[in-house]
Amino acid sequence: MKVTAPSLAPILRSDAQGRILARLLLDPEASHSLSDLVTWSETSMPTVTREVRRAEQAGLVTSKKIGPVRNVKARVDHPLYDAVRRIILATYGPPIVVAEEFARITGARATMLFGSWAARYLGEPGREPNDIDVLVIGDVDRDEVEEAAERAERRIGKPVTATVRTCSQWGSENETFVQQVKSRPLLFVLGDSEEWSGAAFGEAETGLGDSR
Repeated sequence: MKVTAPSLAPILRSDAQGRILARLLLDPEASHSLSDLVTWSETSMPTVTREVRRAEQAGLVTSKKIGPVRNVKARVDHPLYDAVRRIILATYGPPIVVAEEFARITGARATMLFGSWAARYLGEPGREPNDIDVLVIGDVDRDEVEEAAERAERRIGKPVTATVRTCSQWGSENETFVQQVKSRPLLFVLGDSEEWSGAAFGEAETGLGDSR
C-alpha cells in the first residue's frame, strides 16, 4: 500500500512517523511505551513498532524492555538530534507545545487548533500553512491567551494566532465564525473533543439559552 508523503513535512515518510518522533524528541527526558505511541499517533501497533525500529536503527532513539512493556526514549547524544528535533518541532510539535503553554490559562474549558495547519496535520493536502490558528473556549483573560500564544510562537518558530470564544458563543448557531470553524478539521489539544463537538454544548454547559 502506497503511503502519501505528509503535507507538513514531505521529507518524512508518513504522518505517523512525524507524530511518533514528536512524542519522543520533544519530551527527551521521558520514556514512552509502544502503547502510548499508538494512542498518540492514532495508528496501529505494527506501524509504531516498525517506525520505532527504524528510528532505533538510525540511532535517534533507544528502547528497553521491562517485563512485557518496551519503553522508548530519545537519544539526545545523537549528532543529528538537535537538527531533527527542530524539524519535528516546527511540523508535528505544535499540538504538544500549544497544549503545554495554553494549559496555564485560567478559565479555559477547551483549546483547539483549526484552520489550514490543523487540516494539514489531519491529512488534508495543500500548501504549507503560514501560521498556526488556536481557538480557546471559556471565560478567560485575553492577555493570558496572548502571552501563551507568544510563548508557543517562540518555541515553534512560526506565528501563532489565538482567538477566544465563550462557551455560549461556541454553542450558538448564529456565530458565523464558530460555524466556519466547526465545518473544517479541528484538532483538540485540551478538553474533550467529543464533549465539545456538539453545537449546543455551550448552552448546556453554562446554563445559558432558553433561560435568558
